[in-house]
Amino acid sequence: MTPSSLEGQTLGKYRVLEPLGRGGMARVYRAYHPQLDRYVAIKVLRSDLVEDEGFLTRFRREARAVAALRHSNIVQVFDSDVQDDAYYMVLELLEGDTLKARLNDYRVRGEQMALGEIVRILLDVLDGLAYAHSEGMIHRDIKPANILLTKRGQAVVADFGIAHIVGGTRHTVSGALMGTLSYMAPEQGLEGHSDARSDVYSLGIVLYEMLTQRTPFEADTPLAVLMKQANDPLPLPRKINPDIPEPFERIVLKALAKRPEDRYQSAEEMARALRGAAEEAGIEPPARISLPLSFTTAEAPSESVAVLSGTAREKIADAEFADDDTDATLGQRLAAESAAGRAEAHAEGKQERGNVGRTILNAIVLLVIGNLFAVWLAGMTNEWSIFEKGWPMELCLAGLGLCMIMHASASIWMLIPAGIILGNGVLLSYYALTGNWDHWRFLWPLEPSLIVGTVWLTIRLAGRGDFSRRTSRLLARALELLAVVWFIIVVVAAMVM
Repeated sequence: MTPSSLEGQTLGKYRVLEPLGRGGMARVYRAYHPQLDRYVAIKVLRSDLVEDEGFLTRFRREARAVAALRHSNIVQVFDSDVQDDAYYMVLELLEGDTLKARLNDYRVRGEQMALGEIVRILLDVLDGLAYAHSEGMIHRDIKPANILLTKRGQAVVADFGIAHIVGGTRHTVSGALMGTLSYMAPEQGLEGHSDARSDVYSLGIVLYEMLTQRTPFEADTPLAVLMKQANDPLPLPRKINPDIPEPFERIVLKALAKRPEDRYQSAEEMARALRGAAEEAGIEPPARISLPLSFTTAEAPSESVAVLSGTAREKIADAEFADDDTDATLGQRLAAESAAGRAEAHAEGKQERGNVGRTILNAIVLLVIGNLFAVWLAGMTNEWSIFEKGWPMELCLAGLGLCMIMHASASIWMLIPAGIILGNGVLLSYYALTGNWDHWRFLWPLEPSLIVGTVWLTIRLAGRGDFSRRTSRLLARALELLAVVWFIIVVVAAMVM
């Protein structure tokens, strides 16, 4: 019996009715239990996911563990079984919408979710996660599509157990479920291990999206997304939306720390911090989550949307939204890409260190060539005043060399020595070319201002989450151009003055 032929069939005690949706891991059907007069959702795992020998044991063990989870903020699993090679789980059928759909509604309307609503949703999810973690269950696929907002006014976490059940198949990277990568913790995506702090990270991405209406790390390929999660600085939420209260930004920054030990160590700790941030910002979360926008607006007729452990993707017109589910077929390809990516990153690191070493040698050679050029020019023109008045050109050459090193290393911290040396080259060239050394008496504050200003600017830029290595290189190029231009100005001025 294949999942595509189940409609109208009977699975155990349940009569399978119409299909509700299809995700990367399973097909989902609406079903009916005649003895209990209960409608349920049945999730049937894809047949190609159950090919390894240990799957049946893992399925039964994890399905029992998930069914034992009893919490108001977790989708209840009623039953699980195997029939004619069809591995299925029976879940409660809820009414409402997903957080993904709710966020899309806000985007379409050009509106922002209220902070109180955000806090209420996050606290519900954290309550469910805290309970599951205490029972030894890690979700590993937290994302808006797996957070259900019911008509009872609760946020409920869906798809517990799928990550564990499918976690040992070939469709994973080192045992980590290939869920939506934009929400995946670095250690889960690249190293293949996860714990409660990985769920905290994923929920931090969800909070980031709720506050800014975008995820922080986006790229064209799965591997590029994972590498950004692991290496790129976090774009600060308040740079995207200045209306975000500072206490909420602090929550995001801690939840999305690259190292697990720097994050909240538990869902309970994050919940306490979130309540404190709401109190500090004067936000009072509502007792219940508001009804979906589609239930309360005149533009869209009122309708009841069946929501289950997953998303009814075949009934969603938005293809991009429908694709945003766990993609099991991605795993095999990404496993090779991830290993290749780590090797490539290691090779790039060695290459970058080699580039910095070569650049230091080039800077020394440039200093020698610049001085030889000045000697040659002075001899050709018999204008030895180049060295008498134009000696600050040495500072320009030294600053140029430091800018070259800054470009090769992409380190914003090289701005401190490069900026101070170049700035002094400009100041001292004025004194040397004009001979007005007595002006130092009232111009001396420029020197400490240059030093303090350069250090302050560097620290400020380094503290910006969206200041990338590429931007550091662009700034270095601009300073290199300035150094070359000022070198020429000093040499020419020394010859004619």
